[in-house]
Amino acid sequence: MLCNRCVVTVGSRPDGKALRLPWLQAMLAYATPDHAMTDVSNIRPRRAPPRIDETKVSKPLQDLFAGWRQSLKEPFKGISSAGEIECGLFPPHGTGPSTKALIDAVSRFLSSLDPAQRAAVQFDVDSEIWRTWSNIHRNLMRHGLCLAELSEQQRQLAYRVLGAGLGARAYETARNAMKLNEHLAELTNLPEEFGELFYWISIFGEPSADRPWGWQFDGHHCNINCFVLGSQMVLSPMLLGSEPVLAESGIYKGTTVLREEEAAGWAFMNALTPEQRARALIGMELPFDGYASGFKDNIVVPYLGLPVAAMTPAQRDQLIALVTLYTDRLPGEHARLRLDEVRRHLDQTVFAWIGEFDPVSPFYYRIYSPVIFIEFYHQPGVALPNTGYNRRHAHALVRTPNGNDYGRELLRLYKASRAG
Repeated sequence: MLCNRCVVTVGSRPDGKALRLPWLQAMLAYATPDHAMTDVSNIRPRRAPPRIDETKVSKPLQDLFAGWRQSLKEPFKGISSAGEIECGLFPPHGTGPSTKALIDAVSRFLSSLDPAQRAAVQFDVDSEIWRTWSNIHRNLMRHGLCLAELSEQQRQLAYRVLGAGLGARAYETARNAMKLNEHLAELTNLPEEFGELFYWISIFGEPSADRPWGWQFDGHHCNINCFVLGSQMVLSPMLLGSEPVLAESGIYKGTTVLREEEAAGWAFMNALTPEQRARALIGMELPFDGYASGFKDNIVVPYLGLPVAAMTPAQRDQLIALVTLYTDRLPGEHARLRLDEVRRHLDQTVFAWIGEFDPVSPFYYRIYSPVIFIEFYHQPGVALPNTGYNRRHAHALVRTPNGNDYGRELLRLYKASRAG
């Protein structure tokens, strides 16, 4: 194992240039050389992992956490292309598809809780707690209620919140990510660190048909933020992934995630001409943990890559089909409205690629416009033995640039209308 002083190239900046960072894989997990399968089915559900003592972790990990906390001191601004937020992109709508099913699901979940649980799970709608989600499996800033600490009835009601707030395919992906986290416990012999129930649910505000509110799921490879105002929903930031992306054994054998997002992204790159591919390529070093994962709310990402204006009509249609895999994370009519929003800014959209382009190499792709930021990327082994960047470990993330992650722009406009 590499020591904490080791530094390697683990990714690249938004402009494609390589970054050199501490060896995070060695810090974020306690993987051992022996990964013999462990049967963890007889000890589920397990208690939630306790919050880690940051003073007892390695110095590089302390520095990483300190950097995350420092980022939270910056007022939320949102992803931008040049440091300035484009205004007027997310106007409030008076009417639209119903959110009643979601309101009912969250209300039933809250009604199942005792007073102490309810106090632990609810936060103000404008709380900065929204921003403390993270993909790592360690309990650093987890908040709300952990599924492992709920009764079976309460857990089922929590899953119904997911089901009402997500499209059918996104719900399946989210649940499969949780199941694959259980599979990771089998593979690593670490059932107290990884597990299907090590996910935290939080509610922001009170479910309402006309006032702002929202909910969050937070845990390893399943980070979902959903803001609701009337008939409008904002489902970002949202990160789904897994290591591995396929369970080849164990209680969830055959469970998989993100295979369609991977295949469709590769197929789109394959549909480009050599000249277009050269323009889409912005670097060769894959970014570790992407560019816009947790604690990167205000990152500046320039519009690099192949613009839609340089695509043929058939290629544009194929790009829209790829985007739909991500806009369909929203339920029903909300997904259609989100896709319409993306279409309105199609001429300002760029597609970027990092890494080799062949049938087996890991890769990164990004679809970026003023209203959506999508990135799919492969990762090296972290919890499992490191084999370099590979297709066994993948993430797919969606954000809303220009200030509307967590529905912040809608919330700002709502407050302004009330103050006026």
